[in-house]
Amino acid sequence: MLSGKWASILMPILAFVVFFEVLARYIFNSPTIWAYDVSLFLFGYVAALGGAYAQQKNAHINVDILYVTVSTKVKNIFNLISYSLGIFFLILVFYMSMTKFNEAIHFDYRTTSEWAVPMWHFWLMLCIATTLFVMQLISNMIREAYYLITDTDLIEKECKNNEC
Repeated sequence: MLSGKWASILMPILAFVVFFEVLARYIFNSPTIWAYDVSLFLFGYVAALGGAYAQQKNAHINVDILYVTVSTKVKNIFNLISYSLGIFFLILVFYMSMTKFNEAIHFDYRTTSEWAVPMWHFWLMLCIATTLFVMQLISNMIREAYYLITDTDLIEKECKNNEC
């Protein structure tokens, strides 16, 4: 997924920005005015864009003590419930982000730092990230519902080295 690729590209850039700021501040005694804002935005981008990717790779946390003890059909029901709750929450985040994006454009919101970077791009990215996440959850819901109805997987799982 493209969002996961972007998140993985942004992570080393974030690490470099933080490293550079520590070097500039503590070694050369000359802190930058931009590193805090850049690292804050990059961290937000990585976290938001990585959410849909983590969902696609099934990397989010489950309550394993309960989840692993139930049948596949009950797991699918649990997944459908959690996906529905996730979509509800993400729709709220999308609405808030779109509102903040429009305000940031209209009122020219900027960070409170000395650099005073415009904020609109962050809210736009959050709108895109929540949309991608909702799309991934809907895709997962379709797959789970299909299994509940037909008792077969919608998409065959790929086997690697004779392990499925």
